[in-house]
Amino acid sequence: MMILLDRVTKIYGKDNPAALNRVSLHIEPKEFVIIVGTSGAGKSTLLKLLTREEKPTNGKIVVGGIDYDTLKDKNIPLLRRKIGVVFQDFKLLPQRTVFENVAFALEIAGMSNSEIKHTVPKVIELVGLKGKEKQFPNSLSGGERQRVAIARAVVRQPKILIADEPTGNLDPKHSWDIVRLLEKINRYGTTVLLTTHNQDIVNKLKRRVITIDEGKIIADIAQGNYRQGEA
Repeated sequence: MMILLDRVTKIYGKDNPAALNRVSLHIEPKEFVIIVGTSGAGKSTLLKLLTREEKPTNGKIVVGGIDYDTLKDKNIPLLRRKIGVVFQDFKLLPQRTVFENVAFALEIAGMSNSEIKHTVPKVIELVGLKGKEKQFPNSLSGGERQRVAIARAVVRQPKILIADEPTGNLDPKHSWDIVRLLEKINRYGTTVLLTTHNQDIVNKLKRRVITIDEGKIIADIAQGNYRQGEA
């Protein structure tokens, strides 16, 4: 799904500076894009606009041919099925097993039990957690918990995966495991948007990097040309 923003501005409250200021952006289907910027730069606002948690003050957003100007509230859940989101703090259900956490996303979507039994094991295997289906989140490492969160986000086969600081709570080894998993999901055809403060990941991945500062895109650099200090 293509992502298009045309001069998008978002202001929270009339006396505040713009959280996003006339941002224009074009992301092709199946791209892997890293979004960087300091806290408060506007990254979270951008993501909330894409998932329609927030509406822009001005400008146009089109995702996968869906014009957000004409998007009715009743169709927002349908949009969100096409966009998976992974957070820094996992947001797993502690009383549910690995299998049940992943299945929960399908239950909400109204899938039958037979479909769930067929689909969930494949996704658990994809994220490298085969054999851990019956474990609860508190018995897993941080990296494993993030894998469960990713499985839950991709089980409905979204066209876009937003990974918002997914390695923020992880050590370097587990961070790279998660990044490699995101690359694997991208190879299957899912557009991936990754926000990160981890300069090592940014430098080594050699992907397109978009830098946001004070609500504006100040750099948009294609694969392999990113240099330390440009964030």
